[in-house]
Amino acid sequence: MEKIIAKNPSAYHNYFIENTIEAGIVLTGTEIKSIRNGKVNIKDSYVNIKNGEIWIYGMHISPYEFGNIFNKDPLRTRKLLLNRHEINKLTGQIKQKGISLVPISMYWSKNKVKLEIGIGKGKKLYDKREDMAKKEAQRKIERSLKNYNK
Repeated sequence: MEKIIAKNPSAYHNYFIENTIEAGIVLTGTEIKSIRNGKVNIKDSYVNIKNGEIWIYGMHISPYEFGNIFNKDPLRTRKLLLNRHEINKLTGQIKQKGISLVPISMYWSKNKVKLEIGIGKGKKLYDKREDMAKKEAQRKIERSLKNYNK
């Protein structure tokens, strides 16, 4: 069973997510303790491939309150764990125009922290407006059905 720690709400708003992949994260002990307390934010983070390794930038893990000298920088870059075949596949996809790697969610899987990465293509402004209009129409339908059933 997977327990979600953090979500990136802007991922599906800003990107068409075509595929997802699960990656492990290299973390320190105080970062794990802070994650267990729910003090993590992946909203402004992004994933990039550098020198054949995959890294996450901008993920904020608050310092553990009892960690003193063992606390690391909250915004440091963290290495993601994928095998070479998966990294090569992602590298090929990123070279296409407009393809990005976006963190979607962070969750526990068998006592290990995993990150779900989406392979997404950026949305244009009119695409975002279209999605918002669809959501609003769906809300109106649900509201009218709710009122009709009373």
